[in-house]
Amino acid sequence: MPKMKTHSGAKKRFKVTATGKVRGRHANKSHILEKKSQKRKRFLGTDAVISDSDAPRIKRLIGKAGK
Repeated sequence: MPKMKTHSGAKKRFKVTATGKVRGRHANKSHILEKKSQKRKRFLGTDAVISDSDAPRIKRLIGKAGK
């Protein structure tokens, strides 16, 4: 059986922390930024912890499912 390939798009967008949580970007930070407050834009710039229901799917794509 051949090895599973890592999903190239997912490996560029997500990282797994040492405790096993998945981190990624917040949505709504790419355009239409004039109407958003500075505080909101600063918050969106930090990494988001991906929800527990989505994390297993992302881990499988980046090859960290068993860890």
